[in-house]
Amino acid sequence: MPPAFSLPEYDARLAKVRAEMSGRGLDALIIGDPNNHNWLTGYDAWSFYTPQIVLVQHDVGPIWMGRQMDSGAAWLTTYLTEDQVRPYPENCVQRDGTHPMEVVGGYLAEMGLDGKVVGYESDTYYFTPKAVASLHAALPNANWVDADLLVNWCRTVKSDAEVAVMREAARLAEGAMAVAYETIEPGMRQCDLVAAVLAQQVGGNDEYSGDLTAVTPLVLAGEAAMTAHPMWTDQPFEAGQTVALELGGARKRYNAGLARTIQLGGGSPTLFDTAKAVEEGLEAVLATVKPGAIAHDVHRAWQDVLDKYDLTKDSRIGYGIGVAYGPDWGEHTVSLRANEQTVLEQNMTIHVMLGMWMDNWGMEMSETTLVTATGVECLTNFPRGVHIPG
Repeated sequence: MPPAFSLPEYDARLAKVRAEMSGRGLDALIIGDPNNHNWLTGYDAWSFYTPQIVLVQHDVGPIWMGRQMDSGAAWLTTYLTEDQVRPYPENCVQRDGTHPMEVVGGYLAEMGLDGKVVGYESDTYYFTPKAVASLHAALPNANWVDADLLVNWCRTVKSDAEVAVMREAARLAEGAMAVAYETIEPGMRQCDLVAAVLAQQVGGNDEYSGDLTAVTPLVLAGEAAMTAHPMWTDQPFEAGQTVALELGGARKRYNAGLARTIQLGGGSPTLFDTAKAVEEGLEAVLATVKPGAIAHDVHRAWQDVLDKYDLTKDSRIGYGIGVAYGPDWGEHTVSLRANEQTVLEQNMTIHVMLGMWMDNWGMEMSETTLVTATGVECLTNFPRGVHIPG
């Protein structure tokens, strides 16, 4: 199982991170986000539920530090050499009175990092306060600097190789939505629809398979559509229900999201009028996205359409998307919303997510997009109107 990309690709990524570290005066960077581990080294394993980090310095290659039984994944999925893999022993995993990062902190001290300027990620799901405290205790003389999202921002502009993988993820998302359109019907249980979707997401197509998406398939059926992220149940779909689906595809851990709305017969004029306004708003957004555009101006194009139809949406309308493990496929960087100052750049990938969650019902429409040299390309390609099966 070779790394997902070539060694020069990973070298280029490392150079971006080191340049940013130099700009912030960092001697070392401790990375706790498994998404960033993958992006920097190719490391790919479901091992992040136990503490693991990647250490980046200027004069040596990145070093993975994690559980002994997971160190084999480094040999399988990365270009890291023997001296770039430093596992901690099994006897400190989930054991009262000790923490794996105490051992890792000892490794860092042996490397001479005490007294250095050390950046770390302060707000990532799997790098806990206890883990950070253990490292601080091991390096009491280090100058600890909050470098949260440093690597995430380096990830926002994709290479051509990454874009190619994102296109494959988009094909998987389309396949999953097509299965949902073909399968859903009144009386079918939500869980059975999701089972069919998951089989398609992972089974992929004749050319390639898929990975688990970082966001689980979301089913917004009937009253559950008044909220954005409900989980599926074993309840059957009902005739006359409006159902919003947020699905996706993942290829080499790169995600593409796709949301659409289905009406199981009938449907109120309010639904179709809202869907028409949302599609008009989506077109306005797509017409505004280009290199140099500011995120709040893109949101303004959407808001102008909503104002025309007297509609309200408080949440953001898009975010950066890319390599990710659960629970989130967003990059935590680019957001399309009012007052956001981010300037869009070529080869950013953004999930434009237009969900309208109303009283007792809701609908969704989204596209995973690529900022091109002159505008925008929808990587996902699927009919946008409200789908009525049959």
